[in-house]
Parts: sequence; C-alpha cells; structure tokens
Amino acid sequence: MNTHTGGGPDLGTVVVGVDGSAPAKRAALWAAAEADRRRRPLRIVYAADLDRLTLFASAEAIDQIHDTGRELLLKIALAAQERFPNLTVVRELSRKDPVSALHMSAGPHDTIVVGNRGLGGFGALMLGSVGLEVAARSRLPVVVVRGEPDAPDTGTVTAAVRGTADRGWVGYAAREAQLRKATLRVLSMWNPLAHAGSMATMLDGLDEMAQEHARRMEALVEPLRRAFPGLTLTTEVASGTSAAGVLVEASRHTDVLVMGARRRPMGLGPSLGRVAHAVLHHAQCPVVIVPRRGRNGEEA
Repeated sequence: MNTHTGGGPDLGTVVVGVDGSAPAKRAALWAAAEADRRRRPLRIVYAADLDRLTLFASAEAIDQIHDTGRELLLKIALAAQERFPNLTVVRELSRKDPVSALHMSAGPHDTIVVGNRGLGGFGALMLGSVGLEVAARSRLPVVVVRGEPDAPDTGTVTAAVRGTADRGWVGYAAREAQLRKATLRVLSMWNPLAHAGSMATMLDGLDEMAQEHARRMEALVEPLRRAFPGLTLTTEVASGTSAAGVLVEASRHTDVLVMGARRRPMGLGPSLGRVAHAVLHHAQCPVVIVPRRGRNGEEA
C-alpha cells in the first residue's frame, strides 16, 4: 500500500546501499523513515563486488565477505524495524559493484539513497565516489544524505528550478512535501549580471525582467497548486551570481533540497552540471537529484 493521493508521481520502494560506514548507516535510517512515510518497502543492498573479487580472492575470503554482508544487512534491518515496526524490509546481498548493484535493485518508480561518504572515501572529500557516480548515472531519483544527523525539522522542502521546463520533475518535490506535511518552497535563481552590456541593463529593464521571471515561476507552480490543493506552496526568486552558493545557503533552512539534473545526449560530457556537483559536495541537508533531459543536452 502507498500514500499516493492527489497529483504527482507515485513514489515507489526506497533502495539504500550500506557498507558498514557511519554515513551509510545514517543513510539507511533516513531511507527507512522515507519508506515508512510512503508506506512502501525498504530494500537494503550490500554490494559484495564478488563478480570482480572471485577472480583473485580465496574461497575463505569470499566466505568472509558473505558473512560480513549478511551480518551487516541484518543489523541495519533490525535497526530500521526498531524505529519503524510496521516497515517491510528486504535485504539483498549483491554480487555486483556498489553502483551497478543499486541500479539493478531499483525498479522504475523507486528512489535510491546513498550516504555522503563510504568506507572507500578519503576524509577530506565531501562526497564519496560511489555516491557521486550513482547520482550521475541513475535514471531514477537519487538521494545523497547530507547535513547534521540530529538537525531539527524545518517543515520545508525546497525545489530548485530554472523555469517552466522543470514541470517534468518538480511534481516529485511536491509529493515529497505532501508526504512530510511540509511547505514546498520553489526557489529559482536570477542573475542580473547575465544581461550586462545591453540596453536592458537599465534599471527599468532589469525590474521588468525580474517581474517576468517571477511570472514564469508562477506559471510553473500553478499546475502544482491544482494537483496538490492542500499543499502550502511558496515561490521565491533569488538574485545573485552563484547559483550553487544560493542553493547551499538554502540547504541550511530546509529538510530536503530537490534538484533536476539533465543528462547529456549519448553520455557525452559531464554527467552532472557544475551547480549540481557543487551542491552535492557542500549542501547542509539531504539532496535529491531527479533526472531530466534538456532538448539540447544542457547540463544542470
């Protein structure tokens, strides 16, 4: 059973990867809370990477990997069910590498959750390579769990948008806010310096452009107001020269930050744009990357 009411996408099972690290355990508990809100199962995946390791590891080492994986899966499952007694938990010990295992375990409506850093990462890195690759390659929503573990709820979900082209994914943010009984804050960025050097940079012209940007935001959210009549929804146009800086600051005052990420055609060029990449490394709350594809393959 799920809690799909009103408009927007049906949110499926929550799939989380674990590796024994503290960030992965925190991600698993975050994922458990998300699955409980959705009234959907939680699938916990341990990627043993046996397809590669069996080429050179001993039988004893392989057995140890199996035992370690099973013990960890059971430990995390028990912790999740202790917090959420009605939660259905599925454990999966995969032979694949972590990135492949998570992608293969998730269905078409599911959400993948990863920690911000795993056992293989360096302490100085803000996001582990596995988490970054999962977010970059996935065709499903991916949550990178960041921020302080015991941060108080703000009652807000923030959707970072560019314009009406984001209609295809912003419903995910609305559903997330609906599940949390939170306010949806639709935040967009407007850089007045982008128009420097033209006659439009006169003050009256800038004011008119700012108003036009605000009107486009209202056009974006109007369908959401109709689809989610009980949802409190606000719009905000932030001005500045650094979209990443605006979003990292916004992440300090929201429970979840949701972004759309375009994929370049045929996998050419960076999989995530500069803004998404910076936010994933520096945000102060969990970040959801929802895939999208621009008509000309622009990066997010």
